[in-house]
Amino acid sequence: MRHPQPALSRTDLLAYGLFGMPLAMVALPVYVYVPQLYATRFGLSLTLIGIVLLLARVFDAFLDPALGLWIDRSRHADAYRRFVLGAVPLLALGFIALFHPPDLSGHAVIGWFLAALLVVYVGFSLATISHQGWGAALTQQQSQRSRLTAAREGFGLVGVVIAAALPAVAGPWGLTLAFLLLLAVAVLLLARSAPLPGRSAPVQTGWSATLLPELLHPFRNRLFRWLFAVFLVNGIAAAIPATLFLFFASDRLQLAQYAGLFLVLYFVAAAASMPLWVALAKRFGEARAWLGAMLLAVAAFVWAYGLHSGDGVAFGVICALSGIALGADLALPPALLAAVIGKAGDSGRREGVYFGAWSWATKMNLALAAGVSLPLLARLGYVPGVQDAAGAAALSVAYALVPCALKLIAAALLWRAPLHHI
Repeated sequence: MRHPQPALSRTDLLAYGLFGMPLAMVALPVYVYVPQLYATRFGLSLTLIGIVLLLARVFDAFLDPALGLWIDRSRHADAYRRFVLGAVPLLALGFIALFHPPDLSGHAVIGWFLAALLVVYVGFSLATISHQGWGAALTQQQSQRSRLTAAREGFGLVGVVIAAALPAVAGPWGLTLAFLLLLAVAVLLLARSAPLPGRSAPVQTGWSATLLPELLHPFRNRLFRWLFAVFLVNGIAAAIPATLFLFFASDRLQLAQYAGLFLVLYFVAAAASMPLWVALAKRFGEARAWLGAMLLAVAAFVWAYGLHSGDGVAFGVICALSGIALGADLALPPALLAAVIGKAGDSGRREGVYFGAWSWATKMNLALAAGVSLPLLARLGYVPGVQDAAGAAALSVAYALVPCALKLIAAALLWRAPLHHI
């Protein structure tokens, strides 16, 4: 029997949410800096980098539901904490290996790249699913759900800003040392001070007979199917410009030296918008607030298609406005998922398998963005660092128009979804 959780204090939010900061410091560099790092240092083609990212992401994505089920089947009251602690060494070692590769050549570069990606991805998946499941199990109060997710994602945005700004100031090793320090502090605070959720009896049926039904359990929930579809399409819309950002800043805008500043502006705007989205979610509900954010994102980002060399001020405005919309993308969908889990009667028992499927969707979005957009751009004639009108035009379409079209599809799905009264 689960006992209702009291309102979460600011200390609770800090202890739980701070771990989002080092997790985000892993996420941003992998999504944004890795393609350029391995293209410029080792001369790997965009097609090859896209294929490696796609293979690693697909493996990682299909591992996520199994990790979630493993967490759900733990008999320990502090299962979430145990799994987070188990993920930390993988995160630390994988980060160092991925961003500080030795001098290699030929197939050894590809092997190192793939192996380091897999270590990072497994550690990140285990930590993320455990952390998000922990948060979803902490409270089912509508007034608390978006508060908790906003705290976690707000700290995550601070981590993103650090990851965006530090390489230009302190170099790759400065970023690595900052990540390791923040990871140690956040894990210590999480393990010692974060509130533990009540746990109902874990799923204890046999593995062999029920593995597939348990993994597919969330998809028997109609509300989850609707939310999952919206999240998947919206996530692809966000993943494409994330993958292409550095190429767009460098080759379309000719402002590579300001790329870090644009990222900082984007994520600072997202962090500053968190209280706004929490207030709007409290007044109108998470689904309606998220729908408004999607429309704001399209209205702001579509103008990126018309930008040309030197349009830094206009791009800065676009970054700020779309960053505000990003705040809703980060804070509101996990709060909606927590509500869906609670409404299905699965709170305290199956958060892991729900967030495993959620993480699968996130990874597949990024895999498709890298594995499809990069080779497609190469086929259309875009070559990084080469000034060519046709290549630049293809880059603008892929970076701006395709994501806006996908975002409108996601908004239409959310408008129809039965998620507005949960």
